[in-house]
This record gives sequence, structure tokens and C-alpha cells, in this order.
Amino acid sequence: MNRLRTLHWLSRSLLYPVLPLLPLLPPLPIFASDGASITYRKVFKQSVPEFIEIRIGGSGKSTYDIRRLDEEPQPLEFEVGPELRERIFGLVAQLNHFRDLDLDVRRKIANLGQKTFRYERDGQAHEVTFNYTLNPAANQLLQIFEGLGRQQEHIETLARRMRYDRLGVNEALLRLEADLNRKFVPEPERLLPVLEQIAEDSRVIEIARHRARALADRIRNSS
Repeated sequence: MNRLRTLHWLSRSLLYPVLPLLPLLPPLPIFASDGASITYRKVFKQSVPEFIEIRIGGSGKSTYDIRRLDEEPQPLEFEVGPELRERIFGLVAQLNHFRDLDLDVRRKIANLGQKTFRYERDGQAHEVTFNYTLNPAANQLLQIFEGLGRQQEHIETLARRMRYDRLGVNEALLRLEADLNRKFVPEPERLLPVLEQIAEDSRVIEIARHRARALADRIRNSS
């Protein structure tokens, strides 16, 4: 039940600090990532959520944990596709795998949450912690990880609404559509199974079924 309470954060307007759409950096070369992992952690007390941790494995097996600080860790598995994974590891390489890296700006700024990037491979680890940065590669990486968090919460919220609150499905779809419009969802195709389930379920109101079909078609046509 604790985890269900934390999942209400998607409906809050202060879900995450809204990151600007950043210009894409130049194409990255291929980087070996087998055996390596990259972890993003954000701790923001009295925010919703207070704790986010996403770990990306080089093989694609990854975990996420989004909760209040006083809750027990409950990392859940999810998949990250090879193209996005290569993008992530490429950005980390641009940042020298966080080795001897200082990202924080040198001026007073509001607390936006303590963020940490950590790279691990072959028993070695390097990490960097910051509140706010102007580094383009770091901001690209931050945008991806925040987007992955939003993406997983959309999946969980839609699945939960299907089970416990079918009248609320359309509202959840509208939030997803808004994030798709702003390109905040890194791998929209991951949402296809739950969208197809909604579209085919006669117990869901027709406007939600129609919206789910339209969003699924949009995702397929854009991939």
C-alpha cells in the first residue's frame, strides 16, 4: 500500500522540475557497455516523489525505484532498448564516466534536489553529485533519466487505473498525451501493451478507448 500512495505523484503538477527541450548533441560513437551500469539518483525531501533511483545495465536489464524516503526500497525491473542505452552510455563517456567531474554551478540557486550520477564497471565506480548544472551532456542525461521515470509512472498509473479506477483512465491518458507532445517520454513504444489493453477493454469508457487507440497508432507511426 505504501507504494500505491507514492504513485499519486504523477497527478501532481510538481511531478518533476520541467526540463527544457534541449538540442541534441552530435551523434555519439558506439561505446562498449557490457558489464557496466549507470545509476541516477535524486533525493528531494518534502517533494513528490522524494526519492528516485534508476539503474541502467549495459545488457538492458534495468531497475527503477520511486518512493518516499521513509519507505522501504522496492526496485522494479524494466527494459531499456539498445538505441537509448547506447545514447546513455555515450553521454556518460563524454562526461569521462564522471571521473573527477564537477557539475554544480558556482552561484547560489534554489534547491532542486540532490542528483547523483554513478558509473560502475569491473569493481570500479565514479560518481558526481549536483543540484543544478549547465553542462549540456549532463543535462541531456538528466532529461533522459527523468523521462524514464515519467515513462514508468505512466505505465504503472494506467495499469492501476484499469484495475481500480476505469473512469480515471481517460484523465491518465491525457497526461500521457501531454508528455508525448513535449517529447518527455524516451521510449513511447514501451506503452503500447497497456494502450492496446485499454483500447480492447469494453469496460472502459469509449472516449478513453478511442484516445488509447489514437495514441498507440501515433507511437507506431512515429517509430
